[in-house]
Amino acid sequence: MGSFIVEGGHKLSGTIRPQGAKNEALQVISAVLLTKEEVVISNIPEILDVKNLILLLEGMGVEVKRLDKGVYSFKADNVNEEYIASADFVARCARLRGSVMVVGPLLARFGHAYFPKPGGDKIGRRRVDTHIVGMMKLGAEQVYDPSRKAFYLRVPDGASLKGSYMLLDEASVTGTANIVMASVLAEGETTIYNAACEPYVQQLCKLLTAMGAQIDGIGSNLLKIKGVKSLHSATHRILPDMLEVGSFIGMAALNKSSILIKDVSYENLGIIPDCFRRLGVEIEQRGDDIFVPEQESYIVDSFLDGSIMTIADAPWPGLTPDLLSVLLVVAIQCRGSVLIHQKMFESRLFFVDKLIDMGAQIILCDPHRAVVIGHDHNYQLRACNMASPDIRAGIALLIAAMSAKGTSIISNIDQIDRGYEDIDMRLNALGARITRQ
Repeated sequence: MGSFIVEGGHKLSGTIRPQGAKNEALQVISAVLLTKEEVVISNIPEILDVKNLILLLEGMGVEVKRLDKGVYSFKADNVNEEYIASADFVARCARLRGSVMVVGPLLARFGHAYFPKPGGDKIGRRRVDTHIVGMMKLGAEQVYDPSRKAFYLRVPDGASLKGSYMLLDEASVTGTANIVMASVLAEGETTIYNAACEPYVQQLCKLLTAMGAQIDGIGSNLLKIKGVKSLHSATHRILPDMLEVGSFIGMAALNKSSILIKDVSYENLGIIPDCFRRLGVEIEQRGDDIFVPEQESYIVDSFLDGSIMTIADAPWPGLTPDLLSVLLVVAIQCRGSVLIHQKMFESRLFFVDKLIDMGAQIILCDPHRAVVIGHDHNYQLRACNMASPDIRAGIALLIAAMSAKGTSIISNIDQIDRGYEDIDMRLNALGARITRQ
């Protein structure tokens, strides 16, 4: 477990480019299992979670070639079916959150798949019901294997997956992606209502379409999929990571700095820029770039009726829950008060205790809500020793430490490395003082 030693109080300046989107990468890399032919994917972020997924595919027998930085070729023509049913495979999947995405492709192509309780962030309940119920509606049978602490999904002997109508109980991003991947090779037509429509799900659907799948309604919450016999080779480029873009905006605001964020795919950022503007952060769109000017003060908006500003997560095109941690930290130095409402995960706000230790004025109302009373930069946060509990809280703590007076130590940075590639070196190039230990 490494640490970051962060010397706070240094302004940032210069240009930075976001990495490829982690959440998209986990989906599209899993999709290569649906075909025997070669699939080339570029702009892959070389971060811990993605590397572990690639290692998992290699363990299955997928031929993986690194063609260039962030560019990989995958060929799943010799998958070891015995291994994907082994205890070792299930144990490896249980340690990796992204492994849930291989279930749909394995079920569609080989007729069986284990679904262990997924690993990853300890941020509260993460239901798998949507995934499993959706696949059962396609004709899969499900049993629980207590010895492996995993669900086992299989297509009955002599049968195949068949298209079905389903109304998802929640607009789960990973659930939608898994069901879509299972559906593209199913017989007949599958209709998925209340589907997640995040850009990353859209990107997955575009890759599958390029591979020969027939998907209508991409970008909406109603997907119609006509099953095909097989898929073929394709190339795909991953979108920039909107969570990195939001993190960089937050860093600039909290450190009273000016930075240019290049190639952000602005049309896929949704409501994110406006959420920062609600906190008073100035953001300029310059083509496909974002410029954040230096600000001495940013004044939080209020609603038209004068009530306190509330920022809450919601399914796309609402605000992604992954950015609430960053927005909360930015609110520490705004002029005004903000209610942060984290609706999806009940343990994601517990990191605010460390921010309070640093001098932030935050009232944690309950596991889902926190009121932030902004300092308006009249008080500089104190340095602190802290541990990163999850990816997004980790980057939020790093942002806070960069603005604090003194030297902070952030331990358990594996949780940051899981989601952010070479973040210390990239920020140091902008003027930060971060040492990896």
